[in-house]
Amino acid sequence: MTTTVEPTTVPATAPPPLNPPERLLMGPGPSNPDPRVLQAMTANPVGHLDPYFVELMDQTMGALRAVYRTQNHHTLPISATGSAGLETIMTNLLEDGDSAVVAVMGYFGQRLAEMARRAGADVRVVEVGPGEIVDPGAIDAELQKKPAKLVAFVHAETTTGACQPIAPMVEVARRHGALVAMDCVTSLGGIPIDIDALGVDAAGSCSQKCIGAPPGLAPITIGPRAMDAVRARKNKPHTWYFDLALLFQYWGETSGNRTRAFHHTAPIAMIYGFHEALRIILEEGLESRWNRHQAAHEALVRGLDGLRLSLFPPAQNRCATINVIRAPDGVDEARVRRRLLEMGVEMSGGLGQLAGKVWRVGVMGYNAQVPRVERFVSALGEALKAEGYQASR
Repeated sequence: MTTTVEPTTVPATAPPPLNPPERLLMGPGPSNPDPRVLQAMTANPVGHLDPYFVELMDQTMGALRAVYRTQNHHTLPISATGSAGLETIMTNLLEDGDSAVVAVMGYFGQRLAEMARRAGADVRVVEVGPGEIVDPGAIDAELQKKPAKLVAFVHAETTTGACQPIAPMVEVARRHGALVAMDCVTSLGGIPIDIDALGVDAAGSCSQKCIGAPPGLAPITIGPRAMDAVRARKNKPHTWYFDLALLFQYWGETSGNRTRAFHHTAPIAMIYGFHEALRIILEEGLESRWNRHQAAHEALVRGLDGLRLSLFPPAQNRCATINVIRAPDGVDEARVRRRLLEMGVEMSGGLGQLAGKVWRVGVMGYNAQVPRVERFVSALGEALKAEGYQASR
């Protein structure tokens, strides 16, 4: 018997060639990469197990350790976006029946809690209102009621612009014997972070914000206490791709064995760009880079003051890298954003409770330069004026 299969009819017209517009990306991410990063991504590709690439992997891990300020061997860029790095941490550190306490300052804290639940943990949330930070005493009280394996929090909450101090959270968790996991997606490379000095057990970030590469990689670091917990699991993680035991057969364990086992085909060009971004950070110097981000933030605040605009979080809670601005009364914030985009400048609106009420402006990586901030403020002033807003006092 012969079976005839009719071919599927699909459009066969090729799309037009790429011609993306040039934008100043001043939203919460991605930010504009350093041109040197984009150039590095055009370098000759090699195989993902090529000796040259294996050496590059080692260099990348070493540079990432320096940026995180850690000696943790288990420090690598996961081949996926920043969310995947945090999922890697949660699914490896937590399993069915574990207890976790998650500090929530906004959407991304809520997301951490959901990741912990999906890893099988019993999750207790300590939540505060938009713009506020979590009182470590509230975490302490929760842990006194019942111990937890893990305390997790967001360092810089991208939805509200609030920055959670790290040291007090670690101190409380350690006092109760809990591991500490931190989301530093919007802070690594832009705000002072010292993983080893602070005692953070696991942290996850992204490639497209303060680090200054395009989106696509999730740099994480896992400390010795956390790795001990991973090795002591009763069952394998509910994930294959993000299983740390398998990942480090490819990235290399502490033995330094240069024979690597296939796990996945790494995004070669992305690693090239990430390697260059880390090289640029270390060439500039971490302290100098942190100071540059702070100076750019202060330039933004001065510019906003000239427009009679203010930041949403209380001054003591503000973050230099993600600036959440109150939209003025009587102004359609979405129309302002559309006008900015027509001028080649991007900023973002609010999420959740703050939707329609605020703008989110990132001052990160290559864009954390005073001239680029001044260009943004000038464009914002023009867009507001076009919408009838009067900035004069």
